[in-house]
Amino acid sequence: MALENKLGISDSSELARAEEKISKRKALELFETGLLDTFEVGTWKGLSAIHQHLFDEIYEFAGKIRTVNIAKGNFRFASVMYLEAALVNIEKMPQSTFDEIIEKYVEMNVAHPFREGNGRSTRIWLDAILKKELQQVIDWSRVNKEDYLLAMERSPIKDIEIKVLLKEALTDKINDREVYIKGIDASYHYEGYHIFKTENLKNSKEDKSNGNYH
Repeated sequence: MALENKLGISDSSELARAEEKISKRKALELFETGLLDTFEVGTWKGLSAIHQHLFDEIYEFAGKIRTVNIAKGNFRFASVMYLEAALVNIEKMPQSTFDEIIEKYVEMNVAHPFREGNGRSTRIWLDAILKKELQQVIDWSRVNKEDYLLAMERSPIKDIEIKVLLKEALTDKINDREVYIKGIDASYHYEGYHIFKTENLKNSKEDKSNGNYH
């Protein structure tokens, strides 16, 4: 079953294709319009704005705190009951050093505040913090998918692996379009979305009336 969506799609594979195409185009738009640089950095409000921009054409819940409990494998993300309090605490976490920023990122991943699209929006949020505080971003195209997923899975208990992995991929090309675009493609690849290249979606607004998404 597909998640309830604004597109009226009931097939999960078709929804995945539409979601990838539309939200990658919106991710590119964030960069090319400079909108991303207007959002708050390191706050829930900033993350919510990123998520809303990526997914507002697809889901009613874009930018909103989830109202159901979710899990991945055997790991349960923060309970809905404590989610708002967790977000307040995460927002207060320091972000002046690389280690502090990654620790904040790990905690936001544990919170997993959205019903869908957490990883993709939170990696953009992480880069915005790194850009503001350290004048660096992560070149996600240099971060191996399996290494990343394993390190993130272990990060709530031991975050040294994810810190080492991401530190090795830092770049000072903070405004480089190619680094950003390749990073979006890599970020989506981690989640199993790899049909469309972000570079090719610049002017591909879909015709919603006939469902022309793929």
